[in-house]
Amino acid sequence: MSKIEVDTIAPQSGTTVTLGEAGDSINVTPGTIKDSSGNIIISKSGTTVTLGASGDTVSVASGAEFVGGGIQWQSTIKTASFTAVAGEGYWINTTSAAVTMTLPASASVGDTIEFVDYARQWGTNAVTVNQNSLNFQGYTSPNPVYDVNGQHVRIVYSGATQGWIPTVDDDVTFETSQTYTVDFLAIAGGGGGGFDRGGGGGAGGYRNSYASETSGGGGSSETALELSPGITYTITVGNGGSGAPNNVSKGTSGSDSSISGSDITTVTSSGGGGGGTGASAVQVGLDGGSGGGSASAYTGGNGTVGQGTDGGDGGSSPTRAGGGGGAGFTATSLYNGGDGLSSSIDGSVTTRGGGGGGHNTSVSTPPGGSGGGGNGGLDLSISPTNGTANTGSGGGGGAGSGGQDVGANGGSGIVILRMPTANYTGTTTGSPTVTTDGSDTILTFNASGSYTG
Repeated sequence: MSKIEVDTIAPQSGTTVTLGEAGDSINVTPGTIKDSSGNIIISKSGTTVTLGASGDTVSVASGAEFVGGGIQWQSTIKTASFTAVAGEGYWINTTSAAVTMTLPASASVGDTIEFVDYARQWGTNAVTVNQNSLNFQGYTSPNPVYDVNGQHVRIVYSGATQGWIPTVDDDVTFETSQTYTVDFLAIAGGGGGGFDRGGGGGAGGYRNSYASETSGGGGSSETALELSPGITYTITVGNGGSGAPNNVSKGTSGSDSSISGSDITTVTSSGGGGGGTGASAVQVGLDGGSGGGSASAYTGGNGTVGQGTDGGDGGSSPTRAGGGGGAGFTATSLYNGGDGLSSSIDGSVTTRGGGGGGHNTSVSTPPGGSGGGGNGGLDLSISPTNGTANTGSGGGGGAGSGGQDVGANGGSGIVILRMPTANYTGTTTGSPTVTTDGSDTILTFNASGSYTG
């Protein structure tokens, strides 16, 4: 191997000095290069090359550029989880399985890492970036997930405050979007009352996360939702069930209410059970969020655990029908509907979810439960009434004869969301009522719609 020893290398013409030719490798031995005044120009220790000394300003003349260096692309294709190194680029193949790339435990400003979808499979098996306790886009969680086929991502470390920032990621996604807490009250549609001395309809299932208030049937307050920016959440408000129109059918159960989205577990409240009919072989009330009341000497329908209560039992001497179960209380007497529950999620204390009253032969207006339950029919004289709309209450059971024997309809359900006003986006469908209470915004859905976080 030849060696050249000279004191000065100067360009023969112009101002450019070139070492080697295209394709050559130039090795720098660990050591120091100084100018004629003894100032450090380039120093190398191990594999680190430094321009200038501490406190120096390194300038690049106009029109000049650094050639070579930069990201060192790795020849090994990554197919399993690995730890990345600053200054390296990676081809990541997720054809067989998802891959987690762990970032370095420490980083300096300007550290750069690149990674590319080698086989255009990230949409099937994503790449997750483990931040290793450093910030990414200003947050330590959640871990970024890259799930778009063909993505090329370059991240640069900006310092402790914002941490790693993508300077190239193709879909320009905010990968560490922060969730925010949203409380909910979801009540399903109430059940319809039974025909001809029929049982009252049960209240719709009642699920609540607000301020430690209970859910139906003595259930605990539920865990609030964590919604994400940019995700659309579908709100379904259940209809009330129809009252039984004849002596061969029971009252129809109410429809479910729900809150669903791609990043949450769907919240579903079950429709209230329809009331049993006093004639034929359809005397037994239906199961539901709260159970429908039964006619004659039959046991009421069952409520759903954590959503509602059981329907009332019927009696044959004298002929009476059970009231529908309420969100808060079982229909314990032979004809009263069970009471509902109150909530202040919308800023005022409101009771909803009453069971429908069952038919009776000897009292005036067999009462529905508090919170909107329809009254039961009185034999020969008083027709039953419908459950109140948007309370999820049950309809009253039909009277004994004439025009009063048709069961009453259950009331429709309701879904209420309560969130910090600072997080409210204003993007909805279905025309919910929007109100505020203190620092919170409340969306009241009386019909189906959506909210985008």
